[in-house]
Amino acid sequence: MRGIVTIDGPSASGKSTVARRVAEALGVPYLSSGLLYRAAAYLALRHGVDPEDEQALLALLEGKGVRLEADRVLQNGEDLTPLLHTPEVDRLVSQVARKEGVRAWVNARLKEVPPPFVAEGRDMGTAVFPQAPHKFYLTARPEVRARRRAKERPQAFEEVLRELLARDEKDRRQSAPAPDALVIDTSEMGLEEVVARILDHLRD
Repeated sequence: MRGIVTIDGPSASGKSTVARRVAEALGVPYLSSGLLYRAAAYLALRHGVDPEDEQALLALLEGKGVRLEADRVLQNGEDLTPLLHTPEVDRLVSQVARKEGVRAWVNARLKEVPPPFVAEGRDMGTAVFPQAPHKFYLTARPEVRARRRAKERPQAFEEVLRELLARDEKDRRQSAPAPDALVIDTSEMGLEEVVARILDHLRD
């Protein structure tokens, strides 16, 4: 494969795991925009920067040498990836991602990577790589997504569901599928089935 594959979808729709597996099957890099947004949220928390102060946040990001390397986020050689999936970052990441300057910063980091690759995120097929020839959008019922997320967090299902629904509302504008994307509801599908569906479509 020589082009770009985009896999979009709401929080906990399975897009990260599926994108990683598809990339492995194709033998190409896997890129996650979500990791960069999470890095922005984490660094704001770590350095006490008000996430509503966009200029201060952008100055922080530009000055910290943050870059994406496959499925890891590095800051001047430090691997931030293990620190990015916490309830604290979960609660802040949507607020950070709504900032136009932050979105431009994330998109610039993604576009530094030469294709081919599989790019996963919320608006990969619409705003970042609209020219991509292969676009997929994964979704699932909120309670299914909450059960998946609860397995990864030290929180009760009800709390995870409440936060997930709140994030869905915040992210609604940037979470719509591209008009030419294949929409796949993963509510009743296992990981292998979703990956196989995408790979079969790419082969066709």
